[in-house]
Amino acid sequence: MERAMKHKLLDLHTEVAAALAAGRPVVALESTIISHGMPWPQNAETALAVEAEVRKHGAVPATIAILDGRLKAGLTCDEIERLGRMGPAAAKVSRRDIPILIAHGGTGATTVAATMIIAALAGIRVFATGGIGGVHRGAEVSFDISADLHELARTPVAVICAGAKSILDLRLTLEHLETHGVPVIGFRTDTLPAFFSRDSAFGVDVRLDEPDQIARVMKAKWDLGLDGGLVVANPIPAQYALPREVIDRAIDQALTDAHAQDITGKSVTPFLLARVNALTGGDSLAGNIQLVLNNARLATAVAVAYAALSA
Repeated sequence: MERAMKHKLLDLHTEVAAALAAGRPVVALESTIISHGMPWPQNAETALAVEAEVRKHGAVPATIAILDGRLKAGLTCDEIERLGRMGPAAAKVSRRDIPILIAHGGTGATTVAATMIIAALAGIRVFATGGIGGVHRGAEVSFDISADLHELARTPVAVICAGAKSILDLRLTLEHLETHGVPVIGFRTDTLPAFFSRDSAFGVDVRLDEPDQIARVMKAKWDLGLDGGLVVANPIPAQYALPREVIDRAIDQALTDAHAQDITGKSVTPFLLARVNALTGGDSLAGNIQLVLNNARLATAVAVAYAALSA
């Protein structure tokens, strides 16, 4: 198991530092779900529930953020509440934003890309999130491609998610990952989950049915010195999934609304998710919470298996 790295800009929570030093499993968690993904107080409640789920299944959670210009791997309850109360007033941080916040002592919540960077600095190899970013619909005109995909190509962290967010162009997202050599593993599924829906029209690179199989792929990749991470696609639990046609209708309407309001850049995803939630009568938010908990459980099992292989 990788040991915690000492970096002058990185603060490890004492629980996280102790676990890494002892080679015990740690699971990284992002913080944009707190500040930009849900309203207060559901955002903080969900973040704490996800941490509890990780602990319950045998690993230490490390929620990641930037607070007052410091990289944080592991937050206190008060720090999670602070981000929850700040909401969108907290910066939404990707790779390009990290040095700016550090230089100016800023505070921000980390996206998938930024969470991967900080997790890797800390020596954490497994990260649970909701869904990864990807190639946006209409990217052939807008060139709107999430930095998450580029980070997956360069940073050695396994990202357990419910696939790519269904507001994206899933075919082009998979093409981009293939081009950059990022394996897409389906956990007990042959097709890529579409966030709120359990499947899509697109296949994964390989189906693996047990966490230890995923851990062995991780170890083999990094033992070979191959750059980048992995996507582990874990379908939303069936009882919380929404029919694909219901989600597609809501997404089409949300995209129309975003265009009409000239919403672009990093504001697009939170707008679309909030609009889809409103159009589905709140069902998508409930599903979002459950899929994150489900991903935390799988990430913990993978982290436990990887720690055993790396001991």
